[in-house]
Amino acid sequence: MEAGARWDFDSYAAARWPRLVHTAYLLTGDLHEAEDVVQATLAKVYLAWSRISRLDEPDAYVHRALVNNNLSRFRKRRVVHLLTSVVPDRPREAPHDQVEQRALLLSALAELPPRQRAVVVLRYWEDLSEHQVAEILGCSPGNVKSQASRGLRKLRGHPALAALAAGEEDGR
Repeated sequence: MEAGARWDFDSYAAARWPRLVHTAYLLTGDLHEAEDVVQATLAKVYLAWSRISRLDEPDAYVHRALVNNNLSRFRKRRVVHLLTSVVPDRPREAPHDQVEQRALLLSALAELPPRQRAVVVLRYWEDLSEHQVAEILGCSPGNVKSQASRGLRKLRGHPALAALAAGEEDGR
């Protein structure tokens, strides 16, 4: 690979790293696993960067690779990891309420099946269109709609999130 193409990949990876880790964190529920998934994804992308960088939307390709790597992690996993309901690394600038709400949301997300979780994260957190999510996941937009609907229904029915919503309605 020539020096210019390598620099392009380095720049791309450095610029996208925080967002990719954040997306992977929402998919995995664990910061360290998220970093591992992103690192594995970028390693695979690097090998084909000369082709990927010429695509109209290399971000869509990378997101799809990220989701696929995460789904593969579930299929290959031999040791069960327990996701905690509390995020161990709390941002210092976030108020306590936001940290607690984020932990509840992550706990509820962790209970969704991997594909539903991927759809919910890409559609509502990454704010991608149904068509973009369908391209990333390699499915139809109708499948994205049904997975999103089921995922949101499960999240709305999750006891911790229902209690949180009830507290907000009471004015807390």
